[in-house]
Amino acid sequence: MKFIILAVFVCSIAVVHFRGRVRHKITRQLSDHSSFLAPINAFLYLFSRLPARPYLDTRDFPELAPLQQHWQEIREEGVRLMEMGEIKKSSGHDDVGFNSFFKTGWKRFYLKWYGASHPSAAELCPRTTELLAGIGSVKAAMFAALPPGSRLVRHRDPYAGSYRYHLGLDTPNDPGCYINVDGGDYHWRDGEPVMFDETYIHYAENKTEQNRIILFCDIERPLKYRWASAFNRWFSLNVMAAAAAPNSEGDQVGGINRLFGRVYKVRERGKALKKRNRLRYYGEKWAVVAMLIVAFIYI
Repeated sequence: MKFIILAVFVCSIAVVHFRGRVRHKITRQLSDHSSFLAPINAFLYLFSRLPARPYLDTRDFPELAPLQQHWQEIREEGVRLMEMGEIKKSSGHDDVGFNSFFKTGWKRFYLKWYGASHPSAAELCPRTTELLAGIGSVKAAMFAALPPGSRLVRHRDPYAGSYRYHLGLDTPNDPGCYINVDGGDYHWRDGEPVMFDETYIHYAENKTEQNRIILFCDIERPLKYRWASAFNRWFSLNVMAAAAAPNSEGDQVGGINRLFGRVYKVRERGKALKKRNRLRYYGEKWAVVAMLIVAFIYI
């Protein structure tokens, strides 16, 4: 049974790795967070209702039309938040999902996160939260800013239970401020939505002199069968919700982020070691991985 489980993991990681035109190096993929959820993602890919492609047609998601119809109202709240300094990076180690993005300039304000409570959003963005509450397929949402000179490194998101929806609110409307998904560029435009599969490798950059603010949403991936959708919703509410991060005091902090704050010192040690001695860092890293595999097989 252990070898069957191990084989399922290996095959699932291969599915994730070879999906799309752009790939990580195999050593990066093996340690990437998307590999830990590879069996679940392979299951979701198998039962997806829409074809596998990096960019999707927003017309396949008619329930999202109110967001585009009211984009100017949403923009007003987003711009006001930016002026108030509320669209910002985390002040502590309590946002494991986006922690690495803060270092290169990215900022956010949560509106919704897989059932977690964000009273700050209801207070500061009543119109946007009202619109989002009326759309059941929106599982998470935030205002996201990419200031001039900021960028997001190449990555793939770990969980395939959703698609990513971006609605341009206050953007440069310029090709110099863009996202690249599996090798294809798209530059944001005010009032225009784009939908993509965030489990393809993607990155973003703002080479202009103007800030970029968008509405960023996770939209439930449509699946072929009700039982598959039921599993996806269960996983979202019981696992993804644990990655909830706060905007301010009073907002919910998920269990994963509470744990992340406690173990960050170990991660800092690893980063310091990597700077001093990359060979030793990777030697220790892969030694730990090998020990975990051996322990799984023989225990």
